[in-house]
Amino acid sequence: MPDVFFCEITNNTLLTDAVHSVTFKCRELANESAPGQFLHIKCGEERLLRRPISICSVRGDDINFVFEVKGEGTRWLSERPPGQQINVLGPLGNGFTMPDGNLIVVGGGVGTPPMLFAAESAKKTVTAILGFRSADRVILVNKFKEVCDNVYITTDDGSEGIHGAVTKPLEDLLKSGGYTAVMSCGQLIMQKAVAELCGQYGVPCQVSLEERMGCGIGACLVCACETLNIENNTINMSRVCADGPVFDSREVILSSPGA
Repeated sequence: MPDVFFCEITNNTLLTDAVHSVTFKCRELANESAPGQFLHIKCGEERLLRRPISICSVRGDDINFVFEVKGEGTRWLSERPPGQQINVLGPLGNGFTMPDGNLIVVGGGVGTPPMLFAAESAKKTVTAILGFRSADRVILVNKFKEVCDNVYITTDDGSEGIHGAVTKPLEDLLKSGGYTAVMSCGQLIMQKAVAELCGQYGVPCQVSLEERMGCGIGACLVCACETLNIENNTINMSRVCADGPVFDSREVILSSPGA
């Protein structure tokens, strides 16, 4: 059950020109959190709506989240120094199901952080594929190397790692076999390509969706998305915040609005 916590920031680090990593301590929240869940953070008294941010890592009582500054709310949050408290509602949403066996986690851009928590929670070997626009956008690689058996980096412009999309190394790995599941988070076009590859090679895939949210608890329906009931082949509307953000890739319709 989500609750409100007043948590003291212990670290605030700039990872790129617009991406921040913030850590705070909260034993109860750390014990309740699962990979794929998110926090709903109040960003200043004058802003009514909280900001949903995925949990990046949980180590002991330390909870870390990583976010990109996109507006006044996240800018306010990026300016909070160590020692200051933040108002956190969480943990929220349904996270990843962590199966036994060898896993692949795929992250794209600012969709990369929640995949670190998934990698930390893997029961056996885990391989990470992390995609970015360019070398100056790469984040968290050393953290992934601490917990993963293999880490592949791709960049759109080839300035670091493999030149191209995350699907290049992903298909090579799926062809080799031996993987129980794939988990991903990132832009919709990336997630759709990942899901299609997994379907082609018969490997279960879970996707974490990034949507604008209002309440974060399923009441306002701002984050509604189309899902498919596999049993009767009917299309339903689901709430990303309450029914997700993680879905079985076979059960969510991964298409852009109006497509």
